[in-house]
Amino acid sequence: MNASVAEKNWLSVGDVANRTGVTVSALHFYEQKGLIQSVRNQGNQRRYARDVLRRVAIIKVAQRTGISLEQIKQAFAVLPQGQPALQHHWQQMSELWHQDLTSRIEQLSQLRDQLSMCIGCGCLSLHYCPLRNPHDQLATQGVGAHFLPGNGDSADVPS
Repeated sequence: MNASVAEKNWLSVGDVANRTGVTVSALHFYEQKGLIQSVRNQGNQRRYARDVLRRVAIIKVAQRTGISLEQIKQAFAVLPQGQPALQHHWQQMSELWHQDLTSRIEQLSQLRDQLSMCIGCGCLSLHYCPLRNPHDQLATQGVGAHFLPGNGDSADVPS
């Protein structure tokens, strides 16, 4: 790689870290996982194309929403290597996550709307509780804490 080209068109690992807010070690990790790529200059230092900034931003946002690095890597497979991704590439990638994210949003909305019921009652042995263990064997004994039969206690109250 020509040194003058490297100075103008490529970013050092430190530059990428500073511009993205990601540590150098995280960038190395992303590279090991195949999420981003670098080239080596004549001094054997990593250099990144400018499009890595957008990829790292996507990685950070995706991770915050609970998307795994493996899912991110699969989605990045639709992006062209060695050239900037165009709008239709990003659209194609985002479609891979659309249904999963929609499902997560629905689950989180349901949790948000129903959580105060369970916190208010403080018991997971209700006849109807959308957040309880679906195999609750003691629900028929009413609300409140119960000891499981055969646990060494002879009564329903602690001694």
